Amino acid sequence: MERFTISLDDELARQFDAFIADKGYGNRSEAVRDLIRSRLGSAVLNKPSKRPTAWCVANVSYVYDHHEHTVTSRVMDLQHDHHDLVITSLHTHLDHDHCLETVVLRGPTGAVQACAEQLVALRGVRHGNVHLVPLDISEPHAHGKSKPHRHLKPMN
Repeated sequence: MERFTISLDDELARQFDAFIADKGYGNRSEAVRDLIRSRLGSAVLNKPSKRPTAWCVANVSYVYDHHEHTVTSRVMDLQHDHHDLVITSLHTHLDHDHCLETVVLRGPTGAVQACAEQLVALRGVRHGNVHLVPLDISEPHAHGKSKPHRHLKPMN
């Protein structure tokens, strides 16, 4: 593990320590590592890729009123239209009217981003949020007599 030192003015250090306490981090190092991972992941996702097959995984969550049947239909149609990207979905009843849905997508970054943005932009969908994580694709390999396969793991 590599160590480095940073200097912060007193006010920024106070705000950072408050952030650490609010988020439940055990120490500054873990918080800094998470912030760096987040920024590096965003930079990878927002940079035009020379590799058109760059992949990611996304968690898309949104709330809608299930009495608005056209919203339910639009959400389901969009998920079925992108069945190759949708890994799973979780439907949670919040009250008599509202549902929270969480969908996990995985695939080429451009396609995943487009699908996620379409989901949260659907008319009737509220409180939409997308969290994208870039994935590294391993070289093909096999275990024993299994077929060759690749692993998709989060970029560090």
